[in-house]
Amino acid sequence: MIAAQASMIEPATRPPAGLDADDLHAGREFYRLLTGCDPADADIREERAFDRHVLASILAAAAMEGGQIAQRTGLSEQDLDDLLAGYFPAASVRACAGARKSVVETDDETTMVRDLLRAQRSTDGEVGHWLAAMIARRAMEPNHLWEDLGLRERPELSRLLTRHFAPLASRNTRNMRWKRFFYRMLCEDDGFVMCTTPVCTQCNDFELCFGEETGESRMAERRRDYLRAAGDQPVSSSGDRV
Repeated sequence: MIAAQASMIEPATRPPAGLDADDLHAGREFYRLLTGCDPADADIREERAFDRHVLASILAAAAMEGGQIAQRTGLSEQDLDDLLAGYFPAASVRACAGARKSVVETDDETTMVRDLLRAQRSTDGEVGHWLAAMIARRAMEPNHLWEDLGLRERPELSRLLTRHFAPLASRNTRNMRWKRFFYRMLCEDDGFVMCTTPVCTQCNDFELCFGEETGESRMAERRRDYLRAAGDQPVSSSGDRV
């Protein structure tokens, strides 16, 4: 059983025997509990399907890390309950009956990024409200933001921000890394100058702001590990049997 303290999870099915769901592929298993498919196979052509994929990816990334999913995604337990009911009503996941509905506690840095995003929302409804909190909290993790959101590639993050936070996303005209861009916007809005070099191309930290954000997604890595553990056949870098 996949468990996340204080958040909820009670799956109807268990992973294959001999595999540690909490360690090896808890994220992928949780994503499948929510959506009914593997993250690699998600069809995100329609906007609501894309939103479901993003929400499931963030929750799954948090599940991989253990601990409280609500805390690791920046949501209160009530918001997490509402998210599950609204976007994954058929999933074999339920909120803990009678659990105390906690108020999420955030540090100043997370709060500033969250408020920046919420002030720049471009869609109605609760999903943008939730995503602002989730993105801000996951931005505190050490990897590329798209990786810590559990997404498959950076363009999914750009699509997410353009869809739900269009006024902010439209200001990133030079394709700066999103974490760095958030902090630049916070500084500029407060009247501070973030950089001492007037031209980015002359800056020694250019790669930190504009370098490539490529690599294998965390979900793909877990999928490859799972296939390797499940059988003796060699597995390619894409996660498929060869």
